[in-house]
Amino acid sequence: MYRSGTVMAWNVFRFCTALRGLGSIMILLVLGVVGVTYYAVVLTNYGPSLFSGAGILDALIALAVLLLFHCLLVMLLWSYFSVVFTDPGSVPPSWKPVLDEERGDTDPLTASEFGASPADATNPRVRFCKKCNQLKPPRCHHCSVCGRCVLKMDHHCVWVVNCVGALNYKYFLLFLFYTFLETTLVTLALLPQFIAFFSDGEIPGTPGTLATTFLAFVFNLAFALSVLGFLIMHISLVAGNTTTIEAYEKKTTPKWRYDLGRKRNFEQVFGLDKRYWFIPAYSEEDLRRIPALHGLEYPSKPELESQEF
Repeated sequence: MYRSGTVMAWNVFRFCTALRGLGSIMILLVLGVVGVTYYAVVLTNYGPSLFSGAGILDALIALAVLLLFHCLLVMLLWSYFSVVFTDPGSVPPSWKPVLDEERGDTDPLTASEFGASPADATNPRVRFCKKCNQLKPPRCHHCSVCGRCVLKMDHHCVWVVNCVGALNYKYFLLFLFYTFLETTLVTLALLPQFIAFFSDGEIPGTPGTLATTFLAFVFNLAFALSVLGFLIMHISLVAGNTTTIEAYEKKTTPKWRYDLGRKRNFEQVFGLDKRYWFIPAYSEEDLRRIPALHGLEYPSKPELESQEF
């Protein structure tokens, strides 16, 4: 039995190590799909249509597609690299809970509990990570891939080569949003060319450009459908002020202590300033007024303060 547990732990370690090694490969894969799509849409189809002289209507359609394509592409890449290069949130070395995070400000921690140590890890009132050898703030979880605790961890995403947590969750949602819009646009823009592949007429273009157009359509259709599913799931998570991990942990609990209503739940992820809702950034005012954006403090319902996770 001990041998089986040892082998399982070793296999999990190898899996986590493999995920770390995927880093640059996944970024190159994303950029590769973007490159193929750009070549098919801009250089092969709609770029030439803009100057072909086929007609004013065709030129206007090509111009509209190209403008929208580039705008969405800029927002997609901005959001993507914001997720990749933004630390999802680490526990400050000196962090200690002043109040009992499970019971709220009506039940402050005692002096001995405030100075919790590894020896106090069995204390149910203090969350402690044995792997990191440190205290854990509310909603914080340990990531085996990153090898550290992450504030309000949602999941480790191989596509962004990073954990998705308190400090980059909004950027991840925007990445999904703009990816869905961009891939949907490309799918619709290349649909006439894709249908032409199955017609009896002659298709203009070289074998290379035709193959690129075909692949770009298939890739973007697949991404649009898959990302739509993820986007719907995360919209429901934001509406309930929960994460993927928390949704699994509380699946048998009808009420959630951090669910403050859809409006306030949304603001804890996107902020109050509407000018920043659709860009991967926060206003200084929001960062000052909303502690949840820093990942260490979260308001909760008083009647559910005793709820433990």
